[in-house]
Amino acid sequence: MLVVNKIDELRKVLKEKRKGGCSVGFVPTMGALHAGHASLIRRSAREHGCTVVSIFVNPSQFNEVSDFEKYPKNQENDRIIAENEGASILFCPEANEIYPDGFETSVIVGQVADTLCGAARPGHFRGVAGIVLKLLNIVQPDDAYFGQKDAQQIAVIKKMVRDLNLDVRIEACPIIRERDGLAMSSRNIFLNDTERSEAVILPTALETAKRLVREGVRETGEIKKCVASLIGRSKLAEVDYIEIVDADTMQTVPSVNGRALLALAVRFGKTRLIDNIMLQVYN
Repeated sequence: MLVVNKIDELRKVLKEKRKGGCSVGFVPTMGALHAGHASLIRRSAREHGCTVVSIFVNPSQFNEVSDFEKYPKNQENDRIIAENEGASILFCPEANEIYPDGFETSVIVGQVADTLCGAARPGHFRGVAGIVLKLLNIVQPDDAYFGQKDAQQIAVIKKMVRDLNLDVRIEACPIIRERDGLAMSSRNIFLNDTERSEAVILPTALETAKRLVREGVRETGEIKKCVASLIGRSKLAEVDYIEIVDADTMQTVPSVNGRALLALAVRFGKTRLIDNIMLQVYN
């Protein structure tokens, strides 16, 4: 596996790969790789002759400097995971390579970015859209892979790709969970033992909502009330939001008809966790 830090070098290497007939898959990350990231890399490596994994902790998508500064970093472990899972190139640029002096351009996606995490973290998805657009332009992959845990991020990126006619397929991959159901996240390491044990209420609440829909409950207010009640059993849980939305537009829906996304964000201590599940009615 080749480790590259410069944009020009990466483009040169990829040009040669394409000349040799390789298709290119891309997995953009902020590092602190775990089994969820590994699943994305494996899928890309299975589907493409060349897989690029980027590691860049993007400052423009953090609302608080302290959150950015404490984001977990373990580049050597990341390198080992990426190589073991089949990555061809690890792209690890410095901040001044991505954001040179005088950089001012931003990407505003629209209403899909204004709800859920977009409402709770103003400007977050402007930062996400900007860095993803830059990375897609740099790598120019055939496919880019993202985890379904970040469902709103996927919706934002898909809309940006459609609106700007980018020549790339955005592949949403299943959430990878711990044995007890908690969604894999780089932030899980910040949970203490008590917070970690109580956080499993989140997948339990999501599965309960899915069961309610299977049993015929359709009204979203009723489903959300049940989910909130379950999460409320944890004395440590502080709910940021619990919403049921259209999976493409991220706008709230009054009832579950066809497919809808139940998304939530909950804090345990200082750690904010997000998770989601698809609710589907089969006619």
